[in-house]
Amino acid sequence: MSLLDKLLSIASNPIETSVPALKPSGFEHFGELGQGLLRMLRQKNGFYAFESALHVFPASHFDGEMTLSRWNSHGLWRYEYGELAEGFLFFAEDIFGNQFCIRDGEIGIFDAETATVDRLASSLEEWAGLILGDYDLHTGYRVAHHWQKQHGPLPIGKRLGLKMLLVFGGNYQMENLYAAEAVEAMRFRGHIANKIKDVPDGTTVLLQVVDDERSPET
Repeated sequence: MSLLDKLLSIASNPIETSVPALKPSGFEHFGELGQGLLRMLRQKNGFYAFESALHVFPASHFDGEMTLSRWNSHGLWRYEYGELAEGFLFFAEDIFGNQFCIRDGEIGIFDAETATVDRLASSLEEWAGLILGDYDLHTGYRVAHHWQKQHGPLPIGKRLGLKMLLVFGGNYQMENLYAAEAVEAMRFRGHIANKIKDVPDGTTVLLQVVDDERSPET
């Protein structure tokens, strides 16, 4: 059994239970990794693992779940990151909404607060091995477990948000966590990432919260 097959075997049932008649359109721009993702979704069309700490987006709609194509649409949340999110295919996320992504023949982890990307793997098999080897590090499993033990299962469409972001001195303590709407959390952090991208470390930042209707999606 391959490492990817092992990951799929311990994950939830597919989010979309029918076998999708997926076409290469939308995947061909990402080379072999895009084709590998297509093959994986044909095996299991979206799933959760490690008590929902890992969430892989399905490629077709089912019962209110976010789809891969909509998640990657410009008008949902990517516009807040602007050029910081260009060229990526975001296919999965950890419990905090940090994004597993494909670009330039590599899989990376996109930090939702800073938009920095750390390289992880050159194949889905290697990526699966990293996840299985240290799922706490790569998915936030331990925090997810303890939070859900206190508050119950995290609802569909939500990730664990930080009341005070890490870039502003926050932490992963239970009192700093809440069930955040995944889209809104990405929009907020994308806005922050754009504002601080050229700010030197240690700079004092004034955070002002105002009502905003900037989303181009209706």
